[in-house]
Amino acid sequence: MDTVRAASTSRHAFQDATRVLSSVLAPLEKRTLIWLAHRMPARVNSDHLTALALAAMLGAGLSYWLASVTPVGLLLVIVCLALNWFGDSLDGTLARVRSHQRPRYGYYVDHVVDAFGTLFLLGGLALSGYMSPAIAAALLIAYFMLSIEVYLAAHSVGRFTITYFNLGPTELRILLSVGNLALLVHPTAEVFGRTYRLFDVGGAIAAAGLFVTLIVSAVTNARTLYRAEPIPGRGDR
Repeated sequence: MDTVRAASTSRHAFQDATRVLSSVLAPLEKRTLIWLAHRMPARVNSDHLTALALAAMLGAGLSYWLASVTPVGLLLVIVCLALNWFGDSLDGTLARVRSHQRPRYGYYVDHVVDAFGTLFLLGGLALSGYMSPAIAAALLIAYFMLSIEVYLAAHSVGRFTITYFNLGPTELRILLSVGNLALLVHPTAEVFGRTYRLFDVGGAIAAAGLFVTLIVSAVTNARTLYRAEPIPGRGDR
C-alpha cells in the first residue's frame, strides 16, 4: 500500500517542462498531426507509432549502407525519413488527443528512441561513402551533447526546447531529404578551390552549428539559473 501511495504521489507531483516549438512548419504540422490523430484506428496506439519511428530510422541507416552499392538507397532513406516523421511526430499527439498521456514514460522512451535513431542514421551515413566516418562521429557527438543540454534544461529550467533558429526535427528531415536528392546529381562540392564530399561539407557545417548552439544555450541557461539561485549572502555585501 505504501508503495502504491508513493507512486501515486510521485505521479501527481511530476510536471512536464514547457515545450518551446517555434519552427517554420510548426503551425501547419500541428494541424496536420491533430487531423491524422483523429483518424487513426483505435487499435493503433502511441507505442506502435514510437516503434515505427525507431524502425524507420534503422531502415534509414541500412538504406544509407545500401547506397554504397546503389543510389536507390538514397531514395529509400527519404521514404524512411517520412515514416519516421509519421511515427515520431504523431505518437505524442495521438496520446494527447485520446487523453492517454504518460508524461514520464513518454518523455523517457521518446528520447531514448531518438538517441538510438540518430545513432542508426549517422552510422549508416558513415558506411555509405557519402560522408566520412570522422565527420559522422563529430556530428553524432555534437547532437548527443546538445541533447544532454536540452534534457538538463528541461529538468532544471523547466523549458524543453525543440527548435533552434526556426528549425526543428521536421525541417531537418526535409533538408536531409533534399540533400539526398542533390547527391544523385552532384555528390561533391568545391570549397576554396578544393573538392570535398557534399555531405562532408554539410556535416561539418551542421556539427559546428550544433556546437555553437550548445555553447549559447548552456551559457544562457546557466545565467538564468545563477540569477534564480545566487550565492547565499552575496547580495548582503
